[in-house]
Amino acid sequence: MSNGTPTRPRLSAVVSIRNEERQLAQCLETVRFADEIVVVLDRCTDRSREIAAGFTSRLVDGAWAKEGERRNAAIAACKGDWVLETDADERVTPELAAEIRRTIETTSFDWHEIPVDNYIGTRLVRHGWGASFGKAAYPGLFRRGVKTWGPERVHPALTWRGRKGPMLEHRIEHFVDRDISDMIRRLDSYATARARDLRDKGEIGSLAANIRRLFTRFFKCYVMRRGYREGGYGLLIALFAGLYPLLAHLKARLEKE
Repeated sequence: MSNGTPTRPRLSAVVSIRNEERQLAQCLETVRFADEIVVVLDRCTDRSREIAAGFTSRLVDGAWAKEGERRNAAIAACKGDWVLETDADERVTPELAAEIRRTIETTSFDWHEIPVDNYIGTRLVRHGWGASFGKAAYPGLFRRGVKTWGPERVHPALTWRGRKGPMLEHRIEHFVDRDISDMIRRLDSYATARARDLRDKGEIGSLAANIRRLFTRFFKCYVMRRGYREGGYGLLIALFAGLYPLLAHLKARLEKE
């Protein structure tokens, strides 16, 4: 308290990256409204550190084998009352920035999801995302100390110690893929990381179960999440969402570490 006036909650914007020189500046430019910007640099060998230093002195260098561990290190480095967690391929619009400020100053909840507008190249693709191949929303705004990532390499689990509030209204822009080739590369990267997690746990599942998941995930993304409205992109999203666990299973079973 100062002169009887409550202090304004401090906001930390955090980005954890590995070699993102192509798009890091655009991301950091959109989070300048935060009270501090924290950039976690995971074994970066490009100009990412130089670019980040142009926006903040809060730089954390390190090496993390697993995504969950790196994200936890990023959150731990934040000093604000609230944390906004973003990725280098995301952009906070002015409308969303204003809503985030209003939310942390008035909410009684501990964390909020942020809706996402996903772009493939310059094409907005709003429908069909999910089933571990893209996100329609994510829990990106939270009080420091309430969110912990699991130890997985890809799509780590989350543990919460607070109350979930309503989803924000304005969307973050997510430039998820540049083109179809990028989508294919991301599918392969996800499946490879997931295969390593499956081997670590000793639970790679059965071929039959993962074949069934191909069809159920495809149906969920293409029909229930209305991927059909996006034409060919919606078809690809649903197909890749279905293939992801099957490919991970086959990589875990057939390929060497």
